[in-house]
Amino acid sequence: MKQTIKGGEFLVKETSFQDIFIPEEFNEEQLMMAKTCRDFIQKEIMPKVDQLDKHDRELLSKLVKQAGELGLLGVSVPEEYDGFGQNTVTAMKVVEEMGQGFSYAVAFSAHTGIGTLPILYYGTEEQKKKYLPKLASGEWIGAYCLTEPEAGSDANSGKSKAELSADGKFYTLNGVKMWITNGGIADVHIVFAKIGDDKNLSAFIVDAKSEGVTLGAEEEKMGIRGSSTVQVYYNNVKVPAENQLGDRDGGFKIALNILNLGRIKLGGATVGASKAVIGNAVNYANERKQFKTQISQFGAIKHKLAQMAILTFAGESLTYRAAQNIDDAIDAHIEGGMDKGKASLEGLREYAIEASFSKVFCSESLDYVVDEGVQIYGGMGYSAETPVERAYRDSRINRIFEGTNEINRMVMVGELLKRAMKGEIDILKPAMAVGKELMGIPDFGSTSMDYFENKKKAIVNFKKAILMVAGAAVQKFTNKLDQEQELLFAAADMLMLTYAAESTMLRVEKLMNLRGEEKTALLRDILDVFMYDAAAKIKKTGEDALNFFASGDEKMGMMMGIKRFTKIDGVDVISARRRIADKIIEEGKYPF
Repeated sequence: MKQTIKGGEFLVKETSFQDIFIPEEFNEEQLMMAKTCRDFIQKEIMPKVDQLDKHDRELLSKLVKQAGELGLLGVSVPEEYDGFGQNTVTAMKVVEEMGQGFSYAVAFSAHTGIGTLPILYYGTEEQKKKYLPKLASGEWIGAYCLTEPEAGSDANSGKSKAELSADGKFYTLNGVKMWITNGGIADVHIVFAKIGDDKNLSAFIVDAKSEGVTLGAEEEKMGIRGSSTVQVYYNNVKVPAENQLGDRDGGFKIALNILNLGRIKLGGATVGASKAVIGNAVNYANERKQFKTQISQFGAIKHKLAQMAILTFAGESLTYRAAQNIDDAIDAHIEGGMDKGKASLEGLREYAIEASFSKVFCSESLDYVVDEGVQIYGGMGYSAETPVERAYRDSRINRIFEGTNEINRMVMVGELLKRAMKGEIDILKPAMAVGKELMGIPDFGSTSMDYFENKKKAIVNFKKAILMVAGAAVQKFTNKLDQEQELLFAAADMLMLTYAAESTMLRVEKLMNLRGEEKTALLRDILDVFMYDAAAKIKKTGEDALNFFASGDEKMGMMMGIKRFTKIDGVDVISARRRIADKIIEEGKYPF
């Protein structure tokens, strides 16, 4: 029987490799969908990326509709509304493959995610029947209108207003929305506004052709130029009362829950983009010669290629682990009698912490990958003729999209502490156990531990380091901890690195059980290097936090604790990276 731990519970419980999903387990149908996406990107998108970057709205609209004709827009839409009704893991694979399509991927993801799912999860039966089939087919394109000139991260402070008419038949909507992806091509807007003097937002489905809806010019952006981004103005727009989406005052909740899915999907898309950049970079390195030698043979280039692949592998591992957790939670809620829409939302809510891990880790990994991709190309990488130049510019938005990475780091820790306070996760007992352990004689473990026992012990110790630092910070600052953002970021990074390390370890362990030791030697290299680096980062981050708020004997004890909990066997990272790079160079692509 599969044992699924609750969201955030990985910190205090161990997971078996048998209970996680890994990308090597995709079934035939999922792989066929992935191939359809790849073929579509290669044949239809890649030859037209330059034209898309010139704000060709007509072309963009046509290409979104083409994806609809292939069934790619309806992957998450249930069959009764003319979709495919696939699970989170399948939708993640689709978005990963589409992530290789530069700014087209942004238009695709905005339509299939935030442009469609609010209606699926919060719409009435009539709303679903009216909108979902046309959104799934691409006949209509969706946009999500939340951000305002003075309401970015603090979305609930938006000033857009909706007033109900005296006869209760329609709302009059007024306001300005900005940074609206697909705004220039959308037929349907999901708009957030406050009704009267309400404290919280409500949501509305608005026909983009309604009188009083006007669009600003296309934004001139650093990257993702091929996606449509405009300001949208609503001036006395009449919205039928039946187009209110969800409950009055419930729009902020809709926005937050939909963003959870947007976050993990962004993680998947950035994994796909990373793989594409690695492929471009290694092919260039194999062709380019300096000093009569292919530059792929230089140690400096091998280091870059290997590190790009290590981060991509870790990000992919944690993203698909979390996606399967969401699916398992949804299935469990449905079995318990919950309807599918509510079950889906509850599953997403439960793994909001892990969704934030995916978004932050994978977007920051992609930034590293594109930066080193440009470096491998050298001066050519700065030329608009190369794919890495576009990838470099397009990547930067991902740390801002779907809640900035700073906001997401605060979500990771805030959500975990909230669940601990509610008694949903027992963090207190394990934290107290770590405190007792610090007072006792260190357990240096057995020297006869096998490879994975050793790794699991290191992961358990990483978790102890988090419990020690976070527990002491909570005691020191109590309910004012949320004002100490640097401390929250430190705890978030320790959590995220530990989850990534554990996810990578479980994937490699599962593959070793399936394929044997010989065929997973390179994957153990990836794991060795990642965990060795993670231990050093967790140690420094923990020490930085303790240097800020601890003092005296308590500080000395915890500093010794951090040292103990991040102690890890030495790794010949240079040789390991060379072996990883040699495989990438031999295959001319991301091969793992």
